[in-house]
Amino acid sequence: MATWTEFAEQAPQIAATFIRRHRATRNLCMLATLRADGFPRISPMEPRIFEDTLWITGMPDTTKYRDLQRDPRLCLHTATVDTEVTDGDAKLWGRAYVAPYVAPSSALHQRFADALFDDIGLDLRGQEFDLIGVDLTGASAVHLSDGHLDVTIWKPGQAERVVRKH
Repeated sequence: MATWTEFAEQAPQIAATFIRRHRATRNLCMLATLRADGFPRISPMEPRIFEDTLWITGMPDTTKYRDLQRDPRLCLHTATVDTEVTDGDAKLWGRAYVAPYVAPSSALHQRFADALFDDIGLDLRGQEFDLIGVDLTGASAVHLSDGHLDVTIWKPGQAERVVRKH
């Protein structure tokens, strides 16, 4: 597993694609979790990179967070709006965690809320919200290049590798 910074150092192309697509859709991604019956659940999500960690946040006690409490495996996919994928897209796989120090009154929670307010004007300062970190376990990105689809793949501790689809 890897922190955001470790991931970005080992997989700069995928990280750049994720950030570019994340910004282009005003931070929107699709979060895949596993429901109690084993079927997948897809939910819109606005993840944030803050203090070396990829965070997913939201209202407390939602079904997607109950999914992650039961089974921490997840996938984040940048919102694809272009069927030609001319700007690429990215997927991140990982495991969610709630660290013991991430209580609503913690300094981290407060710093996160302050940064969120400064960045987009959403005011969660002093409010309760789920703050869930993601340890990254893999990633991929696709790009169209010379009429071919290039798939860049990464796993922790490894360099990116590109598979060209003809």
